[in-house]
Amino acid sequence: MKIGVFTALWGNLSFEQALDKAVEHGVSSVEIGAGGYPGNPHCPVTELIDSETKRQEWLGQITSRGLMLSALSIHNNPIHPNRAIAEEANTVYRNAIKLAQLLVVPVVNTFSGLPAGSPNDTMPNWVTCAWPPHFLEILDYQWNGIAIPYWQEAGQFAADHGIKVAFEMHPGILVYNVDTLLRLREAGRQALGCNFDPSHLWWNGVDPVAAIRKLGDAIFHVHGKDVYVDPYNTQINGCNDHKPYDQIAQRSWTFRTIGYGHGVQDWKDIISALRLIGYDYVISIEHEDALMSPDEGLAKAIATLKEAVIAEPPGEMFWA
Repeated sequence: MKIGVFTALWGNLSFEQALDKAVEHGVSSVEIGAGGYPGNPHCPVTELIDSETKRQEWLGQITSRGLMLSALSIHNNPIHPNRAIAEEANTVYRNAIKLAQLLVVPVVNTFSGLPAGSPNDTMPNWVTCAWPPHFLEILDYQWNGIAIPYWQEAGQFAADHGIKVAFEMHPGILVYNVDTLLRLREAGRQALGCNFDPSHLWWNGVDPVAAIRKLGDAIFHVHGKDVYVDPYNTQINGCNDHKPYDQIAQRSWTFRTIGYGHGVQDWKDIISALRLIGYDYVISIEHEDALMSPDEGLAKAIATLKEAVIAEPPGEMFWA
């Protein structure tokens, strides 16, 4: 496995400066935003689609530094009830798929999106409970009326271009846990899978190792991100928490640099589970620790992952 970084943390730097930062920190790969919530400060998508020369120059900036491109990322909502928002997200999605094919990068990371609760709603509606009964009506509309039809077609579009689509399981999004991920994967063909981020799973009470074992070959890409679950605040309010991220002392959980929410043994268990199911690609660090600078947080995350990551093939079992 390789250690990489999601360059969104250097969105204030130029493309070349961000790549130099990646080299300085000693990672092997970069994941780059191509629209949606991550933006695309390092990826002029339209220019790269239109010009092979510019694509080769852009990709050369990565490869000449000894780096590889692990994924394009476009986290957004193509099934938003606002038609303009949905159409823009759909355009970003299709352009990212086209560009990924041209760049020969195998995966595009995104969200499943979240529809409204009915044709008359104007805002997305996240349901996590089966009662009162209208929640089940909402879920039926969201899945069978909106999400499955959209992603069946969008998944086929990705498959036709030889690209895999990796959903991050994220609270507030239709796909937020293993069950919902596998439901959409089954409906939308094998081009749809998972960008596995353990941070959101931990604060929902999920064991990442068990999730990895269940997902198996549905895992296309992995994010390296940790979370600290505050035992004092969760004993009072539980883990569902909509307080702003900067209210760290009052929140039930907060994103942390790898090793500051869960120790190296937890990360060794995750890496071993990934190897067990056949994943041998990139662990892309996503820095979102409000208590550390990007440089310090990334350096500490890399140090922890270096101790946990299994880099070499297992070799022959000479003892068996």
